[in-house]
Amino acid sequence: MKKIGIGIIGCGCIARDAHIPAFISHADECEIKYFCDTSLEKAKKCAEDFGCGTAVSDWRSVLTDKYVDAVSICVPNFMHREISVAAMHAGKHVLCEKPAAACYAEALEMQRVQHETGLVLNIGVVTRFHESVGKVRALIASGALGDVYHVFVSFRSFRCIPGIGGQFTTKALSGGGVLIDWGVHRIDQVMYLVGDPEPLRVSAAIFGCLGRDIPNYHYRKMWSEETRNPGGTYDVEESCTALLRTSGPVITLMGAWAQNIDEDEQFIDIMGTKGGVRLTYCGGYKLYTEKDGEFVTETFEPGDSNMFEAEIADFLRCVRSGERSRAGIDSAVKTSLILQGAYDSAEAGREVSLADYPRL
Repeated sequence: MKKIGIGIIGCGCIARDAHIPAFISHADECEIKYFCDTSLEKAKKCAEDFGCGTAVSDWRSVLTDKYVDAVSICVPNFMHREISVAAMHAGKHVLCEKPAAACYAEALEMQRVQHETGLVLNIGVVTRFHESVGKVRALIASGALGDVYHVFVSFRSFRCIPGIGGQFTTKALSGGGVLIDWGVHRIDQVMYLVGDPEPLRVSAAIFGCLGRDIPNYHYRKMWSEETRNPGGTYDVEESCTALLRTSGPVITLMGAWAQNIDEDEQFIDIMGTKGGVRLTYCGGYKLYTEKDGEFVTETFEPGDSNMFEAEIADFLRCVRSGERSRAGIDSAVKTSLILQGAYDSAEAGREVSLADYPRL
């Protein structure tokens, strides 16, 4: 069996910690041909550390190699559309990190090019491959919860704005703050759990209060390649709230990179007419229901399965077979629509109808 040639574009944390090890774990099926980063030193370090591939600094050179069948795009959000579209036009399959793009119009263009070329375009909505998510989705589909009418999502932390003053807090590079960074996973996960309903209307508010004064921002932890850049930019939200109406359940969101409540909440509550589930983000879940006239709680804790390895296995299978994926652009573009609607609602100060946005 011919190995699938892979180009890694972007050699930051998500590539080094997740994508690259997952591709290497499937070394019988694929081979990393290139590590590409605008910092050639980062690319060279990957080639050295992982013992394979050629280091380059121009992503266009990766797309001209006939031995590259697919690319894994792990660059800042504002570059997702350009590289994904160019890769598909060059005949390469694409796995692009979440969100699909920095705005809905760009995600829609990516979807259009995927439909035109017929190539694989999967988005890195990796929680769709988590064991607990699969089990809760099966519970809902079986009718164990009855009619699911409301989903409440909390993704809140005390003080952990990532790389304040850098790409995470610069809207021109990221497209937004906590909503597009953390919220994208939670929205996509809920949509998958409840069968990808049609998003109808959204009302949202966003807040960028605690990080504006970068030099005096106090924090307990901060992740990303950057730490605090006192002279950098902070023009995104660190907290948000939204009410989303769909053709299925109502979805309520509360999210915060930073809040003045010293608690960490990362869960999804799914309310049905027969029972409910609290699903911990990337963890286990509890099912609350009745049996024989008694209230019952059932607990599930996931095993050691690696959702990134499952995501990569799915991508490689799609490349070989042309199958559609649960992580394909047709599902991910709905999340981009919801995010765009939420930002537009926050700016306008009113509910917006998602039916007014263009579709393919």
